[in-house]
Amino acid sequence: MDQVVDLNVGGVFYTTAASTLVQAQPSLLADRFSGRLDPLPKDSKGRYFIDRDGVLFRYVLDFLRDGKLSLPESFREKERLRLEAAYYRLDGLTERLREQRPGYITVGYRGTFAFGRDGLSDVNFRKIPRILICGRVQLCRDVFGDSLNESRDPDHGDTDRYTARFFLKHTSIEQAFDMLQEQGFYMAGSCGSGTAGGTSAAELKPGVDSEECRWNHYNEFVFVRDS
Repeated sequence: MDQVVDLNVGGVFYTTAASTLVQAQPSLLADRFSGRLDPLPKDSKGRYFIDRDGVLFRYVLDFLRDGKLSLPESFREKERLRLEAAYYRLDGLTERLREQRPGYITVGYRGTFAFGRDGLSDVNFRKIPRILICGRVQLCRDVFGDSLNESRDPDHGDTDRYTARFFLKHTSIEQAFDMLQEQGFYMAGSCGSGTAGGTSAAELKPGVDSEECRWNHYNEFVFVRDS
């Protein structure tokens, strides 16, 4: 007969079967309750004590029972649940969390059309000084990693907020598109605009071509990843 196990996880109590706790192999709980590691300490009521987030443990336990992850639509603690999955060494749960992170990322850039002195000959079609990234902070970090520059974003810490201040350390729009595609995103829409400025020669910075300053454009691309 399967042994019934009482748990105290961060002050929240659970009752489950020992076979459930050893379901995922290898994992910290499987090692603890199969005897490969020392058993967990017990509280004053004889319950096994785990010093972790007790509320989030319900999702860990559900995953061990069913092998699936089902989160409420309003759930906003995926980053914390990822930490719990890492602590319990549940690679399957970590992978499910990565798969179940839908969302939108907007990629935008300002550029210039630079024409040669003979009209369309010797055209340097596009110059991009910076690629802007907008979206949920953690989602942007997951996609762009070390290529994401966060120096203009002042609100560090909260990974579940949205920002319009990130930009990339490189200026290759095709590279940004490749990174989004590799992470399962597809383009849902785009828009662009162009302006013809009247910058005079006296207002130009040294070394800047007047034709280049005359034609500016801004483009945005909206990418989405479904759950």
